[in-house]
This record gives sequence, structure tokens and C-alpha cells, in this order.
Amino acid sequence: MDGTRRFPSRRRLLQGAVAAAVPAALVTATAATAEAQVQVQAQAQAQAQAQAQAVDYPLAEWVPASTSNYTAANRPTTYPIDYVVIHVAQETYADTLAIFQNPAKRVSAHYVVRSGDGHIAQCVRDRNVGWHAGNWTYNTRSIGIEHEGWVDEPQYFTNAMYERSAALTAAICSKYDIPMDREHIIGHHQIPGSNHTDPGPYWDWTRYIRLVNFA
Repeated sequence: MDGTRRFPSRRRLLQGAVAAAVPAALVTATAATAEAQVQVQAQAQAQAQAQAQAVDYPLAEWVPASTSNYTAANRPTTYPIDYVVIHVAQETYADTLAIFQNPAKRVSAHYVVRSGDGHIAQCVRDRNVGWHAGNWTYNTRSIGIEHEGWVDEPQYFTNAMYERSAALTAAICSKYDIPMDREHIIGHHQIPGSNHTDPGPYWDWTRYIRLVNFA
């Protein structure tokens, strides 16, 4: 028997240390990745909850107007909500949202409906008074819905726009006990003192009211 004691070389010691460290590093990295994923999921859930709390209509996207462009209130406690006012923006969807976000414009509506797909943005909460009708009494007692497009360009009034807008109006009427008829779902041109013509001669009221009642 060889009585000489054999010790591992420095190289083998280093190799062993590296081998031991690699699994630990992998575990640490995996744990960090899992924690990051949990944080991302939590943030997504928080954003979804905030979005749900921000809008009155679940299918709408929250795109807030400037606080300089509407009056804070607590409707229907402070004012009853008796009307839905239909507008045509005379602008694109994006430009309409930008106008509502510009504090110098002094105008807003509660909702904006996009032409191509009927996508809906909510810009003012239902409880607040939007500045859309040009008549304070009607502002306080109504919900305003803007539609992308121009009154003399009926191609903007797509099937998707009619259907999604009608579903929105039906939901508003149901929530606030507004009759689903032409006496309570009105055009901007019907507001006393208005000099506007929207939604204009190409807006199909018969179709729209029918869609509202069957939404």
C-alpha cells in the first residue's frame, strides 16, 4: 500500500466549484423568471380591474377627456338622465379623442364610436356632465354619443357602427330607465337652440331605433 496521501488538484477543485455553482445559478434564474411572470400577471390583472372600474359600459375602452372639458357631478342623483343624444363628430375617431383631451377645446361627449369596427371609447363617466349638446339643461340630462365620420359621407355609417352604437344606447336606456324611442333618443339637431345638423340626413333612424330595441 502506498502511504502517500493524494489530494485533488486545484484545477479539479475549481471544476467542482463551477459544477456546483451552475445548478444554483439555474435555480436562482428560474425563480427570478417565475417571480417576474407573477409580477407581470399581477400588473395585467390590476390594469384590467382599473379598466373595468373606469368604464360604465363593459365593452368600452377608457380614453378620458380632459377634466377641463366636462363638469363633475353625481348623476342621476344630482340630475336625472332622460336622453341619449346622437352626434356625428365631423372628425376621425382619433381626432375626436384628441379634441376631447385638449383642455382648450371645452367640449366632450361620454362615448365615441369608431366607424370601421364599431369600437367604443368612453371619455366621460356617465355620472359627469359632458359638454356635447350646446344646451346646459340637455347636457345635464343626457348621455352624448359621438360617431366617427361626416354627415354628408354615409359610408362612415357602417353595419358595425350601427350595431355597436345601438347596443351601447340600449344598455344606457336600460340602466337609467330611458324609453327606447325617438322622443328620448335624439339627434344633436333636435337640441333647442342648436345650430348643428348631425347626425344628418343619411343617419338611418328607423334602423337604429329597431337595433336599440332588439339589442
